[in-house]
Amino acid sequence: MLTSVSRPSGINRAVTDGSVQPAGYQLDWQDVPVLVQAFRRMVRSNEFDVCEMAATTYLVAKEHGATFTALPVFLVRGFHHGAIMRLDGGPIDHPKQLEGRAVGVNRGYTVTTGVWARSVLQDEYGVDLSRITWVLSGDEHVATYRPPSNVVSAPSGPGLAEMVASGELAAAIGVPGGDGLVPLIPDPATAGLASLRRTGIYPINHLLVVRDPLLEADPDLAPALFEAFAEAKRRYVAAGLSELDSKVAEITGADPVPYGLEANRHVLNALVRAALDQGILTRPPVLEELFAPGTWNLSA
Repeated sequence: MLTSVSRPSGINRAVTDGSVQPAGYQLDWQDVPVLVQAFRRMVRSNEFDVCEMAATTYLVAKEHGATFTALPVFLVRGFHHGAIMRLDGGPIDHPKQLEGRAVGVNRGYTVTTGVWARSVLQDEYGVDLSRITWVLSGDEHVATYRPPSNVVSAPSGPGLAEMVASGELAAAIGVPGGDGLVPLIPDPATAGLASLRRTGIYPINHLLVVRDPLLEADPDLAPALFEAFAEAKRRYVAAGLSELDSKVAEITGADPVPYGLEANRHVLNALVRAALDQGILTRPPVLEELFAPGTWNLSA
């Protein structure tokens, strides 16, 4: 029995509802209502046998000695052009205007949405990220990680959205729109798809990790888990893709949500490059070393 955590969604529902089981194993699904708390519990205490995890949290955890390893099963993807919010009618209406100012980041600096959003600012709009003070509303999942010097904690009191509304922050990443906040990048959905056309990158947000002692004791475990989640994904594709996944498929002419290392190497390299640029990683990892042996040549 493997204690497991993953938020049910179309792509993994057949596994999380028990319709599909990994051959020879049984998954005992744990109730963790706030998924990011599962990330933290896994990073800090290896609490689960199998756990969904944000991709950058995983990269940081591995650099800091985590004893769990990913499978090339990518459960959440999305574009992040709409994650950066500004005050409607305020003084900021272009990404370059963020330079020299303070920008909020919901939770920690290593949050994956923040990493992808900052890469959009840098790569698509030429923003010098080092000229921005990044203001965090929380701490990092990986307690031993130390951010760059231009990353600070928000003062106690108002939340990030209120700080944007008051002008204390020029913008914030990862806060909801409404109440006077609008995306800094106009028509972010169209901007995300335009980025896909240019780069071929459909950003990965979440993957799956397994405790190392289990993987080392049983070389059949990783392939069995991969195949179970691959079968769930096949059922999702057969039943009909989400609207966004369908648009990605139309643009690429391929499976928009592939599993496997090779099919995702270009996306993973882009995420690693962004993490290095932003001072989240100190050295580039070997991608194969991030994934369990026995899964390197698998695809779905």
